[in-house]
Amino acid sequence: MARRCELTGKGVMVGNNVSHALNRTRRRFLPNLVNVTLISDALNRSVKLRIAAAALRTVEHRGGLDAFLLKQDDADLSPLALGIKKEVRAALAV
Repeated sequence: MARRCELTGKGVMVGNNVSHALNRTRRRFLPNLVNVTLISDALNRSVKLRIAAAALRTVEHRGGLDAFLLKQDDADLSPLALGIKKEVRAALAV
């Protein structure tokens, strides 16, 4: 399972540990991923996703999963999230 947020595409970053003597060793900065169940109002069902904690706050700020997906760029979304976005668009068009 990739360490990548399914909604924002946020992933692992790399950098250095820097000691007091300025010795540098490589390290990884991992995203704060959380398994959550979000409710889609348009689909009337819940969806399980693995997203970053910051993305969860953004979803709430934008007014729920449906509003977030419709606003989010397709390049950032996972294949699962793209499918949900397509279902939401179809449900709202009817």
